[in-house]
Amino acid sequence: MDTPIIDFVKNYNEVRTTRFHMPGHKGVSFLGFENIDITEVRGADDLSCPDGIIKKSEENAAKLFNTKYTVFSTGGSTQSINAMLYLAFLNRNSNEKPFVVAGRNAHKSFVFAAAKIGFQIEWIFPEKSNSICSSVIKKEDLETKLNSLKEKPFAVYITSPDYLGAVTDIKSLSAVCKKYNIPLLVDNAHGAYSAFLQKPFHPIINGADMCCDSAHKTLPALTGCGYLHIAKDDKFNFSENIHNAMTIFGSSSPSYLMLQSLDLCNKYISEEIKNDLSYCEEKIVEINEVLTLKQIKNISQEPLKITLDFSGVAKGGFEIAEHFRKYNIEFEYCDNDFVVFMLTAQNSAEDFERLKESIINLPDFIEKNEQNEFLFISGNQKVTIREALFSKSEEIPVEESEGRICASPTVSCPPAIPIVVSGEEITTEHIKLLKYYGKKTIRVIK
Repeated sequence: MDTPIIDFVKNYNEVRTTRFHMPGHKGVSFLGFENIDITEVRGADDLSCPDGIIKKSEENAAKLFNTKYTVFSTGGSTQSINAMLYLAFLNRNSNEKPFVVAGRNAHKSFVFAAAKIGFQIEWIFPEKSNSICSSVIKKEDLETKLNSLKEKPFAVYITSPDYLGAVTDIKSLSAVCKKYNIPLLVDNAHGAYSAFLQKPFHPIINGADMCCDSAHKTLPALTGCGYLHIAKDDKFNFSENIHNAMTIFGSSSPSYLMLQSLDLCNKYISEEIKNDLSYCEEKIVEINEVLTLKQIKNISQEPLKITLDFSGVAKGGFEIAEHFRKYNIEFEYCDNDFVVFMLTAQNSAEDFERLKESIINLPDFIEKNEQNEFLFISGNQKVTIREALFSKSEEIPVEESEGRICASPTVSCPPAIPIVVSGEEITTEHIKLLKYYGKKTIRVIK
């Protein structure tokens, strides 16, 4: 597959153009890549309204992901999340209250999008869950929720795969959404690679109307690279405003280093990724065999994620995580119950062997007398998310927050999932959960 953006920048650099334009380094090396860091000069196209090399590269990506439109994000999935919610918002019935039905494990960027765009959220909760990170919604849950509402939401919003590697049945949720003529939007930030597996499970393949991918999470792309995808049928005509939507929530000076990274990713996907993913999956099978011998549970349903479940042992995930650091292994996420590893085809054979060795040498664990019970908390929304986020606020100790109104969600990143949402009244149950996840302070409305 061709790489029009990379080819242009390479030529621009080789002809030694005198740069009386931004950026200020003028191609002079400081970190070592400045010579290929350019801006929207003549011929470089414009990400906000592409008609040249960027358009061609985005068309290449659309063919690879089998979409009507795939557009590049240089603001990660956050930019794409804002844009796809804005596009769905434009499609709403203006005579009805604007709101979205969403799985409760949504990333904080979804909550911030609600404040910026001006909609409310009707949370949908799973029948059961083992973490704030996981909220697998079944078709029965969604149908029951939609039937309970007096008005129709302008979108249904699901996060899949989630931070612990659980995968929602997008196909069944899509069937429900089609029945009610509601667009299904999916935060697929962790699953860009899923379109290229032997058994693909990408949301667009399974009926989502729009979804975002973080290229940088599971593909060999620079941090902050992402995609926004629109399904081939585009029955809600989202593609008409897609670049305008991305422009509203993105910088007017997109990184051409990131655009080149996405351009090269197209070539990698078209020529190498399927073989590389097969190799990676084989290595993960070997690791799972070691885990089985050690009687340690990997609860991830996602092929390239290993989520070790320590919820039933006396030592917590935070303490066990330090064992892996002794082997010079850094994981994606840990909390009291889980340690999460994200693996890709770019991990070396040595990486996989080191992980196996560290698992083999894990100490034996003493089981807890009692298992942790986790329940999502349905908060009492006292003011709108927008009102809360744009109010004067103060940071106070979590212990003193009961009865106060959450201003800005208190989250760690990862996983950046709010325990209390802006505008909700903080309860004793919230406080217990905040402390369980290690939160010491929270920002509340003054």
